[in-house]
Amino acid sequence: MARKIRHRNRRLALLLAALTTLAGPVAGAAEKETTLSLDEFIRQATRADTAFEEILLDELRLQYQRDLVLPPGNLVLSVKQSYAAFASGDGRGPATRISLQRLFPSHGTELEIAYEASQALASDNRTGSFGIGVSQPIARNAFGRATGLLDKITGLEVEVAHFQIVEAYEDYLATVVDAYYRWYEAYENLAIGKSAYAENRKLLEDIRKRQTQQIALPVDVNKIRLQVLAKQEDLVGLREALASSLQVVETIIRHTGGAALRPVAPATPVPLGEPFESLLSTFQEQGRTFSILRKLEQRSSLSVDREADDLLPSINLIAGYEVRGRDYGLKDSDDRLFAGIELELSRPDAQQKAELEVARILARKAPLATKNTYYRLRQQLSGLYLEIQRESELARLAGERIALARQVVRDEAENYTYGKISLNDYIQAVNVVDVSRFSRIRHESLLRRGLLEWQRLTDTLVTRDPVLQSREGLPSDHR
Repeated sequence: MARKIRHRNRRLALLLAALTTLAGPVAGAAEKETTLSLDEFIRQATRADTAFEEILLDELRLQYQRDLVLPPGNLVLSVKQSYAAFASGDGRGPATRISLQRLFPSHGTELEIAYEASQALASDNRTGSFGIGVSQPIARNAFGRATGLLDKITGLEVEVAHFQIVEAYEDYLATVVDAYYRWYEAYENLAIGKSAYAENRKLLEDIRKRQTQQIALPVDVNKIRLQVLAKQEDLVGLREALASSLQVVETIIRHTGGAALRPVAPATPVPLGEPFESLLSTFQEQGRTFSILRKLEQRSSLSVDREADDLLPSINLIAGYEVRGRDYGLKDSDDRLFAGIELELSRPDAQQKAELEVARILARKAPLATKNTYYRLRQQLSGLYLEIQRESELARLAGERIALARQVVRDEAENYTYGKISLNDYIQAVNVVDVSRFSRIRHESLLRRGLLEWQRLTDTLVTRDPVLQSREGLPSDHR
């Protein structure tokens, strides 16, 4: 009798050992893999993915925007050769004029130095002249005002364009990080699926042994076989999901083959610790989005001033000094100083007036766009904030549920061995563990992606200039 009891206890211990393995993963032979952390993934992506390079090349174009728009301040050398003759026989023969002009855009001042030499048509008389002239606008573009406005407008446009390039960089970086999160989620899900399949296979083998010993019924074997088939079917979908997400990752970093890639667990997601209103206020004060909107408001206001300036008449103060003399060397020269006003009156046409009115309308519209954007983002961020809080709580509860479900499996394994519960009850307890493990991975992934979207929307995903980052060869600071 004692031997039978010892034999039964030993068999019970073996059965419990087989059943309770369902409470945790089973270690298997590890394949040769190359780990790829999130930081290393971003580093390789910024170097290899041409989409990043395409975005950053737009930044180089901005360096030339002012030169394309503003009036050039270069020295202009011009040479003019002319020949004039009249029917009376009088007139001027060959004449050459050489001038050097310089515009000072910041003041609107134009300076000209000129020398002219000519010869009479019917004689050998030659004359020369040398002069210096200055022209200063005092109405339209008075003292370079319109040019200054254009310079400010262009500067604002360049800053806005730079911010928009950073936004494009940030948006694409968010898709890159999201691809890694999805890859890690698929990898962990497959690991759970493999563990569940292996554990149910062990359970099936044990039930078959019990059947041969006439302890378990054939229906019990079939129930576990159905369980194993279900886990095997799950593996098909899980493998496909991992292969699909891995393909995206390999495309981003231009992975050409070699050792298989394995993700590294990202940092544990930390929910937003500050109240929503505080976070929103910080975003409104420091975010790029509202900086862009404020600059667009300034640009609209400056555009009204510039369009109004274009309607003014062209009035220039002119002054100069001229020397005229005989021969090319200015012999027997006559000197003269001159000053005056150059006036050009033109009635503003309908198009110019329309441009001014449109500029005024856009100036009134810009603050409204800022206000509407604020309320739109407020609503979007409010919903996202609640989602992040929810997923954080669900991930925590899933962790507690796993620990409790594993304890239940251990208890139910013993109860099933003593015949206190049916096999259906035990299978249900096993499935609760698997569901809880999948649930925690899903909620942690949703939490990470929610925090990523929060960073993208609040302009905190990229906290350094991506152009400088690309020159340094470092990944952008996405923490």
